Amino acid sequence: MPHRKTGEQTRVILGLSAAIVAVQDGQPLILAVPRHGHKRERADFLPFGPFNPVAHRTMEMGLRAWVEEQTGLKLGYVEQLYTFGDRGRHAKPEDQGSHEVSVGYLALAREAAATGPGSWRRWYEFFPWEDWRGGKPAILDEQIEPLLRQWAALPETNPGKAQGLGRQERLRLFFGLDGLPWDEEGVLERYELLYEAGVVPEARRDGRGNADLENAPALPLLGQSMQHDHRRILATAMGRLRGKLKYRPVIFELMPPEFTLYELQRAVEAISGGHLHKQNFRRLVEKGRVVEPTGSVSTRTGGRPAALFRFRREVLRERPAPGLRVKAIKG
Repeated sequence: MPHRKTGEQTRVILGLSAAIVAVQDGQPLILAVPRHGHKRERADFLPFGPFNPVAHRTMEMGLRAWVEEQTGLKLGYVEQLYTFGDRGRHAKPEDQGSHEVSVGYLALAREAAATGPGSWRRWYEFFPWEDWRGGKPAILDEQIEPLLRQWAALPETNPGKAQGLGRQERLRLFFGLDGLPWDEEGVLERYELLYEAGVVPEARRDGRGNADLENAPALPLLGQSMQHDHRRILATAMGRLRGKLKYRPVIFELMPPEFTLYELQRAVEAISGGHLHKQNFRRLVEKGRVVEPTGSVSTRTGGRPAALFRFRREVLRERPAPGLRVKAIKG
């Protein structure tokens, strides 16, 4: 495509990326793969590949084909997230080659099955500040908040950009400072603020580090980085899934056909990143009539047998938003 002013040709590739989520033993997992053809390289990519309109009738069909080819996994639930195409946000800022626009997808798996060269990684490796199940993460008080307060106090080159709010306001809002609540759905906004401040590895890799902060003691590793825009895509997937828990029964796409209420609670906690009060959770589930007893019991925990439940699909016809409007305990 020629630029109308410069006449230069720009080749754009449409890529497809999948944030594939599973829950196992109460931990949220994300499927990561090594670079294509490099089995020994660190698995810090999401499964991805170019869209081929000749081979694939739709983008979703192309995504499913790429994931199965790279991991052997046949996807179930899939939904499109967002299109990611910012110029300059790739490994080599000076790269003059093709520009890739990536369409991100969220996919859910009922089990963390073996996936060839891929590996299931805890998604809190990439976002440790998002896991509040054991209280406020220490990384917030010890590293992130001091760095961001220092950055927010610097003169702004473009005040009020995009969000209409300054650095101080966005820091308070997205990270729940000065008495404001922590919004578990704001995963992407928090990551973007860290990127803008230049304190995550991807920003420094992309040539967008912050010289004022880099002159301070060595910056900590704020979560495991990912290649390209893949941690940004993962952040979008996390926020989307946390939000959908409240109005759609997507959690059951991550559960086996039969489960105990304790297993269901742990799965919800894993995704939402907060601790839930046991009795309140059970009352909410029973009142919402989203599950029904199977009549069987489980001895998987090795303790007292627990009643098994299954998702009650009739709820989809009974009301428009049959989610789990849980209130996680933070702090």
